[in-house]
Amino acid sequence: MPQGKAAAAAYVETAISWREAGKAIPFAIVRLQDEAVIGSTRFWNIERWAWPQGHPRHGSAVDACEIGYTWFTSSAIRTGANTECKMLMLAYAFEIWQALRVCLHTDARNQRSRAAIERIGGKLEGILRSHRMAADFIPRDSVCYSILAEEWPVVKKRLGEITIRQSMPHPS
Repeated sequence: MPQGKAAAAAYVETAISWREAGKAIPFAIVRLQDEAVIGSTRFWNIERWAWPQGHPRHGSAVDACEIGYTWFTSSAIRTGANTECKMLMLAYAFEIWQALRVCLHTDARNQRSRAAIERIGGKLEGILRSHRMAADFIPRDSVCYSILAEEWPVVKKRLGEITIRQSMPHPS
């Protein structure tokens, strides 16, 4: 999560340049009640495989992608915003693009994120050692999860159930 106006401006500039280069599709996450920006996420590492002429997937929109660079303000954590965001993005990837695979990476130290991805049905693929720079500027190990097109109906159902639970009033 970018800290301060200069870091936020640089973050947005990078997201826009990646979009313009066709490397990513970034989103600002806006809370409808007050139109406050509460986070950001993006599709990236968008893959279009070289299917041979005549293959049913030849010319398909997207074969695989990642969802990442996701962050939320502290006031948005544990509100259901991330669940709703993942539901919308996964639905788009699998139902509009007809993607075969969506990947999600998280810092190996982020137990809350790992549990959330597993809870919705992300399958653990492995750990990529010293994979990326972490938010605290060290080489981080990334835990790699994926969801395949054939798993999407079950994942969609789980996300729907989680969304319903999150929208119910909590007992006082």
